[in-house]
Amino acid sequence: MKKMNSYAIGSSLLTYDLIEKILNDNAVLTLSDEAVEKIHHCRVFLDKKTEENGAPIYGVTTGFGSLCNRNIGPEDLTTLQENLIKSHSCSVGTPVDKTVVKLMLLLKAHALSMGFSGVQVETVRRILDFYNNDILPVVYDRGSLGASGDLAPLANLFLPLIGEGYVTYKGKVIKASEALNILGWRPIKLKSKEGLALLNGTQFMSANGIKALIDGWHMVKCFDFFGAMSLEAYDGRIEPFWDCIQQVRPHKGQIETGEVYRRILEGSEIIAHEKKHVQDPYSFRCIPQVHGAVKDAMHHVTEVLHVEINSVTDNPTVFPDDGLVVSGGNFHGEPLALVFDYMGVALHELGNISERRVAQLILGNRGLPEFLVAKPGLNSGFMIPQYSAASMVSQNKMYAWPASCDSIVSSNGQEDLVSMGANAATKLHKIISNLKYIAAIELMNAAQGIDFRRPLKSSPAIEKVMADYREHVPFVEDDVVMTDYITKTMNFLDNYEITL
Repeated sequence: MKKMNSYAIGSSLLTYDLIEKILNDNAVLTLSDEAVEKIHHCRVFLDKKTEENGAPIYGVTTGFGSLCNRNIGPEDLTTLQENLIKSHSCSVGTPVDKTVVKLMLLLKAHALSMGFSGVQVETVRRILDFYNNDILPVVYDRGSLGASGDLAPLANLFLPLIGEGYVTYKGKVIKASEALNILGWRPIKLKSKEGLALLNGTQFMSANGIKALIDGWHMVKCFDFFGAMSLEAYDGRIEPFWDCIQQVRPHKGQIETGEVYRRILEGSEIIAHEKKHVQDPYSFRCIPQVHGAVKDAMHHVTEVLHVEINSVTDNPTVFPDDGLVVSGGNFHGEPLALVFDYMGVALHELGNISERRVAQLILGNRGLPEFLVAKPGLNSGFMIPQYSAASMVSQNKMYAWPASCDSIVSSNGQEDLVSMGANAATKLHKIISNLKYIAAIELMNAAQGIDFRRPLKSSPAIEKVMADYREHVPFVEDDVVMTDYITKTMNFLDNYEITL
């Protein structure tokens, strides 16, 4: 696929795979001519509306939240917006991953480019300047209720626009004012509503969701492949993956999984040889149903997230062609909170069924030695990696508890039902982190089991991965320091592309 050198914000709808390509190709972001026109048109209307309208306009000529009944004079509108960003910069905890910060900048610029937010063109261009020059504001992972948008993390994200806060630049954390001086940039002088346009919105939730979606789909692919390897190691049967079984219960993900497994296992001597057993345990036999349901959940999350990242989620919303400034609730994170919780439950199931396959492989059944080692007793072999996988599966069950079930009143009762979507989003990374280790442990066990099936060969697809993997992690003859082998397996997975 041709490398993407640049991408014009506002030129098309965003999708998670397009965003992944923008990130992987390190594409430069520009602002499309159409976006410039929309942004300018909206800003001109809002300035005129503010000058001519004697009635208060929420967030434009008033305070925010429960202070919406406090009117602000024209001479203080810039100060109002700057004070908003400073006072709301309350994200705390662990600095957010660099990729998530870049996604926040990209998604906010895209949302503002639609021309319903009343910002200046130069404000959006400066956001893109930060992105393109790898000047990444320091944002922390806690502090958002996912209700009136992601107020606290977005405030920290945009402090540098006005010369406040901190950024990471060339590997060092420095004051934003210092970074602006280095590049010869002046702080942006915000106009009415701009601070609110920057802070209201679901870009922290969405950015974390996009990152989790990219990583989550990668995990789906890994567990499909390693599950097929485990099936071979366990001398499992192919019949549960036949298409006729899937077609009489035609869930899309189930059909897709059966097809993927038939393709991975095509040409395998192990799967083709006569079996003594007539049935496999659920963790093998029900892979199409379980992995397939996870894929269906992921597809649903993808659809919802695609709607969200192409939406206007700040408040109030400006409709220049209709002469309206409407205060509503598009910043509320409920649509994301629910699907992120759904995604967490679904991804957890990949680890849950994987650990069960690992447990089956070490039982000493079907011609395999107990704990997958030639001299069990003297050697513990693969006994304890299963413990580690079980520990992380249990932890993921805790993380899979829905954040969206909770709500705590904020802003003196004005924001009386919040989504907790940011918590739902950030815990996805913890689930995925555990999944990566669980996947590595399944690969270790499956490869060890397949080697005990020699001289029978698996499919060409699996034998290719086996050969590449064995260049990094050898067959275990006697006990070794397993942490080292798990780490080597993780490094292998980080730098290896699994193709289905």
